[in-house]
Amino acid sequence: RGEDDTAFEKQSALFALAVSDIVMINLWCHDIGREQAANRPLLKTIFEVLMRLFSPRKTMLLLVIRDKTKTPVEYLAQALKEDIHKIWDSVPKPEVFKKAALSEFFNVEVTALPSYEENEELFKEQVGKLRHKFIHSIDPGGLAADRRGVIPASGFCISAMHIWKVIRENKDLNLPAHKIMVATVRCEEIADEKLRCFMLDEGWLELEAAVTSGPVRSFGMKLSDIIDFYLLDYDMETMYFDEGVRTVKRQQLQSEIV
Repeated sequence: RGEDDTAFEKQSALFALAVSDIVMINLWCHDIGREQAANRPLLKTIFEVLMRLFSPRKTMLLLVIRDKTKTPVEYLAQALKEDIHKIWDSVPKPEVFKKAALSEFFNVEVTALPSYEENEELFKEQVGKLRHKFIHSIDPGGLAADRRGVIPASGFCISAMHIWKVIRENKDLNLPAHKIMVATVRCEEIADEKLRCFMLDEGWLELEAAVTSGPVRSFGMKLSDIIDFYLLDYDMETMYFDEGVRTVKRQQLQSEIV
């Protein structure tokens, strides 16, 4: 509790920024414009921990206004965005980000939901529309803001564990270096798997056995076909990782096979 709660809140906020394309925050409609609103400390925390990310990628900040009143959403969104910019301006920033605008780090989108208690049917309808946006978030023009730094799904577990470890150790999080680390680990794992599969390949074992008895007709062509199969397999599984890393690991795999 106390300081521990605050520390964990900052750690979890930093973790969310590091692994998420979209950060969604629920806001009570009546809190908009209030200096002591419950959501202000959370937004301030998010902006503060952002400064601990080296080369942070752009994130979608989705603000969901709950228990919407009769006030038009456009007015609420404008008031909310003004609030957010005030919070951003009040956050201490390192020299490199001193004059940075909020728009350099976040795309901000506002949506509103009616009260579940007062209008359950409309609430469910609006939630369904919001769910649809998430399902299609990586489509052109979708919610996901910046996909350039995304870790492929097969590397997400390694990535998330390493990110949390760094955060718990209270170190600044270097996302570009982290991306290289994840690519290195996964490309090595995939290359090792392809090498094992090659060594157990029936076609290769037959060629290996046949060559001990003398020259094998079309040996080079047959061997090349087998090698190309596993290299192509490697390429398919590593295609979304860092290009430099996957190229180096491919060359190593090829040399080990040959």
